[in-house]
Amino acid sequence: MFQRTILRQSQAVKSVLSSSYTSVPLAARQTSRLQPQISRPLARLPTFRFYSTENQNGKDEAAKENEKENGKGNGASEAQEAPEDPVKKELEEKKKEVVDLKDKYVRSVADFLNLQERTKRDMENARTFAIQRFAVDLLESIDNFDRALLAVPADKVNAPESPENKDLLDLVTGLKMTQNILMSTLGKHGLQRFDPAEKDENGKPQKFDPNLHEATFMTKNESMEDGDIMYTQSKGFILNGRVLRAAKVGVVRNS
Repeated sequence: MFQRTILRQSQAVKSVLSSSYTSVPLAARQTSRLQPQISRPLARLPTFRFYSTENQNGKDEAAKENEKENGKGNGASEAQEAPEDPVKKELEEKKKEVVDLKDKYVRSVADFLNLQERTKRDMENARTFAIQRFAVDLLESIDNFDRALLAVPADKVNAPESPENKDLLDLVTGLKMTQNILMSTLGKHGLQRFDPAEKDENGKPQKFDPNLHEATFMTKNESMEDGDIMYTQSKGFILNGRVLRAAKVGVVRNS
């Protein structure tokens, strides 16, 4: 009985509700449906997401390395794929050949000019000192003329001519003439003789010069200064400015 009563009441409530729902206009029902949505606005709270940067940095570095490797690989592949231009290669070889030939040409010209200057200098020296060996061989003969003339005493040479000394004076005169002609002939070719015992322009004795003189002995002489030449053992000779033979002299040394 109790169950039946509850069932009847529930059916009565449903019938009342259904009758009231159908009696409400359509616009009111739509408004009632939208009203809960309007009266309840949805508010979304801001959300935050956090990501780890370590993996991202590693990925970026890996990407850069891949790009470099790809670039190198692409460049190598392009270099391998691109064929070498034979015209360009031949042009570079010709340029190198031109540079080598130019260098050889410049060196050859410089060597030729040096050879020309050296040959010219040798020819001038040959002309200037052509009689050097011949003159050296004649020096002893010239010295013998001096020794022969010095062997005759000065008083006999300066004595008046007489039948007794006429032959001696003629011999001395002939020796001097021969010596003068010989020295004149050699002088035409640049050979000159000098005597250090002769005094200079001021009337003073000549000083010792190691470039022109050879000191054979040194001695004291109060009337002369140190370094003065007091005696000539053998005269010197110069050929075109070059000392052919140094004069052998005695030098004063008072200290």
